[in-house]
Amino acid sequence: MNPHSTPQHRAHTWQDPRPTAEAIGQLSGLEVLQGIGKGTLPTPPAMDTLAIEPVEVEAGRTAFELAPAGWHYNALGTVHGGVLATLADNALGAAVYTRLPAGTGYTTQGLTITFLRPVTVDTGRIRCEATAVHVGRRTAYATAAITDPTGKLLAHATTTCLIFPADGRPPARTREEAAQGASPTA
Repeated sequence: MNPHSTPQHRAHTWQDPRPTAEAIGQLSGLEVLQGIGKGTLPTPPAMDTLAIEPVEVEAGRTAFELAPAGWHYNALGTVHGGVLATLADNALGAAVYTRLPAGTGYTTQGLTITFLRPVTVDTGRIRCEATAVHVGRRTAYATAAITDPTGKLLAHATTTCLIFPADGRPPARTREEAAQGASPTA
């Protein structure tokens, strides 16, 4: 043990995520996220683990916040980039999800994030605002900005999401795709 450090402890709890997963078949993405915000559906455990909070949800737009803590730190004494990427990924995916109908799921295909400033406990509560720029039948694109309490830009992120039926069936091919023999996932 390092004689210069004081042992720290953190404990957290989470709820069973199955009710939220089961709601996907009956509720739109916006309704699922509103249910999480109201507490009628459980928050995803990954968000509880990192203390990411959804604070605003509307069609095509979300805002998630995080209060940086010592347990978010990397060896350099700043919030680990993976924590910020997870904050962005949650907000970006949720912005896309707000535009999806009941029975439709999504997954991140790609996430790009550019870090502009270090984040520490002294930064204060940070906010990630995300906007769904395009939501098609098979893919979606969204952008996000992570800012400090004064509005200073800390990081910028983009995502591409794959959209699919939540029951696991592949998306139906269009007539044009069927005529050309194209794959529905192309």
